[in-house]
Amino acid sequence: MIKHGVIAGALSIVVLALPGSAAERLAVPDFSGIWAHLSYPDVEPPVSGPGPVTNRSRLSTQFCGQPPCAAIAGSSPNGVSNIYEFVGDYTNPILKPEAAEVVKRHGEISMAGIPYPTPNNQCWPGGVPFVFWNLGMQMLQQKDEVTILYSDDSEVRHVRMNAQHPARITPSWYGDAVGHYEGMTLVIDTVGIKVGPFAMVDMYGTPHTEALHVVERYRILDSQAANEAEDRGEKENFRLQVVDSGLARNPDRSSPGLQMEFMVEDPGVFTTPWSAAIVYRRPLGSWPSMVCAENSIDFLGRPISLPHADRPDF
Repeated sequence: MIKHGVIAGALSIVVLALPGSAAERLAVPDFSGIWAHLSYPDVEPPVSGPGPVTNRSRLSTQFCGQPPCAAIAGSSPNGVSNIYEFVGDYTNPILKPEAAEVVKRHGEISMAGIPYPTPNNQCWPGGVPFVFWNLGMQMLQQKDEVTILYSDDSEVRHVRMNAQHPARITPSWYGDAVGHYEGMTLVIDTVGIKVGPFAMVDMYGTPHTEALHVVERYRILDSQAANEAEDRGEKENFRLQVVDSGLARNPDRSSPGLQMEFMVEDPGVFTTPWSAAIVYRRPLGSWPSMVCAENSIDFLGRPISLPHADRPDF
């Protein structure tokens, strides 16, 4: 049974009422319901310290007079990431030379007007942190598990609460995720993320190895802090108003937000750990249903390497 309460004004908590004594009841922050981050490509660089690869291709003031901008109904695009051309900044010092070359090659393909394969457009699981690009997110909180749903392709992550990573981990698409609460913050630690044929941590093709380690921290922000964080992020990312998924930006910015800060490390790819953040708000619209079409070719007529099994699992 789940009971709800309110503390400190807008800060909601959920009480997981479990069988047994009152000591077994757990009061945790309530992150349930539909959340969305309606800026694109996705993440916000940190205020200070090493941050993610960003887009070298930027939009101009003339962009909003063109049909693509009208279709997306964005605003204030001057100098923000070009959502139609992903040219990762391969000079970012977080990248080791081999990784920088991979990012550079992806950018050259994009500048030639050819979308390169990603987990999303090839109908493959995105993994962590690539899955964060999804605009919509829901979280289901239970005593022993937190389940996170993403709006595209019914992607699901399962987080074991108050548990430890096993000594030996078989890599999987979303890795082995364990979580715990630190006061009103949910901390999720993920390792063992599988390297697929289109493995990347972002839209710029930044690769990763099986040593990838991601730590997420979720907490509620009051409206002022959420607005300030959104405004910082939109100096980098394109601001969406209405998207095809049906999720739309709520013009009322007086409600709290949900901040997810995450740290990434992978000694095979990065010179140092780096961090980024996403601020989610309550959107207008309902939970969308979006499924990647399982065709043998993509939207440009190129063959798709769909997931398959050479032998049955049972």
